[in-house]
This record gives sequence, C-alpha cells and structure tokens, in this order.
Amino acid sequence: MSSSSDFLVVGAGIFGVTTALSLRSRGYSVTLIDPGPLPYPLAASTDVSKVVRMEYGDNRQYTRMAIGSIEGFHRWNELFGETLYHETGVLAASKGPMSENEFVNSSFQMLLDEGQRPERLPAGEISRRFPAWSTGVYTDGFYNARGGYAESGRVVGKLAERAAAVGVEVRPGQTADQLLLDGGRVQGMRTREGAKFTSDHTVLAAGSWTPWLLPELQSVMTATGHPIFHLKPRNPAPFFAPDFVVYFGDTARTGWYGFPMLREGIVKVSRHGVGVTLHPEHDERTVYEEDYAELRIFLEDTFPALLDAEITYTRRCLYNDTLDEHFWIDRHPEKEGLSVATGGSGHGFKFGPVLGDLIADVVEDKPNEWAGLFRWRDLSPDTTGQEASRYHGNTV
Repeated sequence: MSSSSDFLVVGAGIFGVTTALSLRSRGYSVTLIDPGPLPYPLAASTDVSKVVRMEYGDNRQYTRMAIGSIEGFHRWNELFGETLYHETGVLAASKGPMSENEFVNSSFQMLLDEGQRPERLPAGEISRRFPAWSTGVYTDGFYNARGGYAESGRVVGKLAERAAAVGVEVRPGQTADQLLLDGGRVQGMRTREGAKFTSDHTVLAAGSWTPWLLPELQSVMTATGHPIFHLKPRNPAPFFAPDFVVYFGDTARTGWYGFPMLREGIVKVSRHGVGVTLHPEHDERTVYEEDYAELRIFLEDTFPALLDAEITYTRRCLYNDTLDEHFWIDRHPEKEGLSVATGGSGHGFKFGPVLGDLIADVVEDKPNEWAGLFRWRDLSPDTTGQEASRYHGNTV
C-alpha cells in the first residue's frame, strides 16, 4: 500500500487537520494520516470541550490571534450548520484585588487596549452576576462577553469530514512510524501498518508523538497529563449559561478552570498546571488521589454546591509541552522536505481557525506576522514556561 502527494500531513488533530485544509485550498494535493478513528481518542484535541478565550496577560500576539480565531469559530458554526462553538463569555476571577493579580490585571488592560469591552466585577459583583460563586472568596475580576468554549472533538471530526469532501486524501488507521529519508531529504513516512506515503514535503503535526518520531526534539518538548473531572450536580440549574460561564478560578495561582453545563449533562472542571510526565500512548492517563483532594479544596473555596456532585468521569488531559510553552511551527533546519507543527502546550486548540494558514505560510516559506514566536529555537534545560494563565507550581 502506498500513496504520493504534494504534501503529507502526519496527525489529524487541530494542528494537522487545519494545515491539510489550508494547503488543499492553495491547490496542492494533500494526504492526511492518523492512527484513527477520527477524532483519535488519544489525541490532545479529542475532548468534550476546550476553552476559547482572549485572555493572555500582556501577550499581544496571542490576544490578537485569539480575536481572529473567535471570528473564525463563528464562521465554522455556519460551515458546520450547527453550534459547536458556544460564546458564553469568560469570567476571570481573582481571590484578591485585581491590581495585585498579574494575569487577571494584565489581561484586562490588554483587552481594553485591543478595543474589547471587558466588564469589571469588583467585590460582590461576581456572586451577584454568577450566583454559584457563593463563597465570597473571589473578590475581584472581570467578565469578557467574547469567548467561551468549543466542542473540540466534534470540531475536529467535522474538519476531517470537510477535508475529505474538498479532496484531501484522509487515511485513518495509519500510525506514523519512520520518516523516509534519502540523504538529508525527507520523502514521506512509513507506518506501522506497512504503508508508505511519499510526498514532496511532509508536515509532522503529531502532537505528543512528535519527539518520538523526531528524537532531536526530545530535549525541548515532552508529554504531560493534567486532571479533568466531569461532575453531575444534584441541582444542575445554577450551572447553565448565562448564569454560569467559562471561568478562570484565579488560574495562574491555582490552575483551576472550567465550563458551564455541557451537552453531556456534566460540569467539567480542569487544572491547567504542571501535570505529570507521561508517554502519550503507553501510560495510563489516571487521576490520582491527590488530584481528588485538591479538587475538593477548590470546590470548597469556589462552588460548594458541587461538593456532593457525582464524579462521572476522570482522565488526564494530554499536553505536548515545549519548555517555553510556545508552539513549535517551522521548517526543519537540517532535514529538507520536513516541517514541524506541534507544541500546543495545553493552549493550542483555541487557535484552530488561524493555525492552518499560519502553518501553511511557514511550510511555503511565506511571511506571516505570527510565525516568529514559533520558530525552531534553542532552549536551555532551565527554560521556564511563559503561558500567562498557567499555574507553574510544584510538580505533582
């Protein structure tokens, strides 16, 4: 079994499927391979929900990319013929004065600077506006009406269907195994299933599998897992939007964030923190007793009404972390015919509507205003993460 095309895209998560669509729209023949089925259950993109938000502290580039992405998510809703991006708005809550909370305060100022209209919610206003926040622990913050969440697994599935409909050769059930090399030039990929896919240019968008396929990246990126809980409240009424929205629970200092009632009839609570190192395929994505204990502390502080909620599902959300937590999108500096598009670091999905064209520009060696931040780079082992909303506390 073999196939040949102008471009081979390895990995059909949000990085890969949007790249395939963008390259196809530019007139190329494109093959997209993935272990499948699509969306692939082990992929980072595959989940019931991902946050879509503009709040990135004082990072203007990510803020502007998010503004463009939100416009793109609305276009995708029209394209799909159903609402898979839900604009509930986003609440950024602080346990103390916003002026002393770097992430919340700088995000608020950046939104104002970019012409957005975040609504300041000082003492008492959070619980008045969103009654489930009843403890009074969170005393300051703001609400941004632009933002919300996307049903990420369903979005990826729809994009894969769209790719096939516009002529991308979509090949699930093909697990990338070994680059095909001729001297210093990459000519495609061999899969575990025995197929050979050749191309003029290969785009490796394999998420946390990337450093296993390209060992020279193992020193700058790794896979980590982060706890997710699905809770079924005894009384669900207070947890529906607009009375309960996507939120940051002082996330940069606690890691906790979450969602209103989802299609599945659950409230999802997650932690955006350090996580635990794991192998993307072989390690169990298990939530530990310490995670349960820390969830309970968060709920006591924040949503006491969820303390007796049934926990219907848990898992560890997969991140492909780069050391600096910026994406890794560039042509390989030494291997001709190869580009890499990966390193989502737990915050990549929201940029889906702008990722494809960004990656396609890089692959074609065209200028793109966003590309510089994500270039191939040297990172020392002591490089620290720069994603502003993430909790960088002690490793579990």
